[in-house]
Amino acid sequence: MVELKSGIPLYFKILDILYLTQGQGHFCLNQVARSSSAAVTRLVLERELSQIKDAGTYKSERIITSKQGASIKVKGQTKGILNFCANNYLGLASHPEVIEAGKKALDTHGAGLSSVRFICDAAILYASCFDANAGLFEVLLNEEDAVLSDELNHASIIDGIRLCKAKRYRYKHLDVNDLETQLKDAVSKSCPKKLIATDGVFSMDGNVAKLPEICDLADKYEALVFIDECHATGFFGSTGRGTEEYFGLNGRIDIINSTLGKALGGAAGGYTAGPQELVDLLRQRSRPYLFSNTLPPPVVACASKAIDLIMQNTDLPKKGDKEHPICPVMLGDARLATTFADEMLGKARIRVQISASHSEHDIDRAVDAFVEIGRKLKILFDNH
Repeated sequence: MVELKSGIPLYFKILDILYLTQGQGHFCLNQVARSSSAAVTRLVLERELSQIKDAGTYKSERIITSKQGASIKVKGQTKGILNFCANNYLGLASHPEVIEAGKKALDTHGAGLSSVRFICDAAILYASCFDANAGLFEVLLNEEDAVLSDELNHASIIDGIRLCKAKRYRYKHLDVNDLETQLKDAVSKSCPKKLIATDGVFSMDGNVAKLPEICDLADKYEALVFIDECHATGFFGSTGRGTEEYFGLNGRIDIINSTLGKALGGAAGGYTAGPQELVDLLRQRSRPYLFSNTLPPPVVACASKAIDLIMQNTDLPKKGDKEHPICPVMLGDARLATTFADEMLGKARIRVQISASHSEHDIDRAVDAFVEIGRKLKILFDNH
């Protein structure tokens, strides 16, 4: 046996091991190193997890045992739970016609197509909008170009931008003056393509990008505009066509990525919509598109039926808040927010997302729960 010296990091200690013999079996250095490296990695990961838990920001997953809706069943809870943490904005995830469309697609097309796109699919669909964002920027931009991104953009936009070689600019959140300053710098560097990238609606706060001003700047500095519409498609704007429609900017946005996994049935799927030439090029070069299986037919059928329902019932997108159904509850402390959310289980959930399926009574109960837990945690006080 090799006695490990105290106080020396494990990855240094393994260097002491040159050769081990056990019975008739021989373990050479690289095998020992691989095993020890795995042990070091586990320790590092355990330490990271401990730090997250110590900071009070560790998130425990809740297991839903019922279909999606305003009220759900959660493993470990005997009573129904009011659900204010879903992206089911229009309440279509469990709509009977959407479910029936999925069942029919199972019968006609099977559970899946078991192939990548070029074998059987002509649509520019991805497994998720995360994949759509991951597959866009690398194809569209090269090292001579520039991408200008809002500092609070979704992680998928940030990760997608990291995959491309373009010059990267990050402008202050919703600050069009800072955006213009950075556009001027990109122009001074003679960047042939300049792409402004922003969420249409920002997922944590529910605030809306200043698209009219962004489009004006794009016109002024000959830039393209890309928006991620995951928290807008299907329910935002007068007929549910998203942020572009909300501002009456139809035709001024160059590229739109969005999801089928929120308001449009809530299962999965993402897409890119833009100029035909871009779509054709994505089909040729977008890695998440080329090397992933197509969406299962039931998922496509459910999303298609959800779109049909929205187009047939133009009042459906108007059921929610006239601004946006994401209602952030700002506590200013990550540990406190986690504790608050845990306490709310059984009543509601923090980062409130209002759905068309919620009743006024549901919302009143949620507000009462926030008040009750706020007092318990000494965040709210009675005025006397």
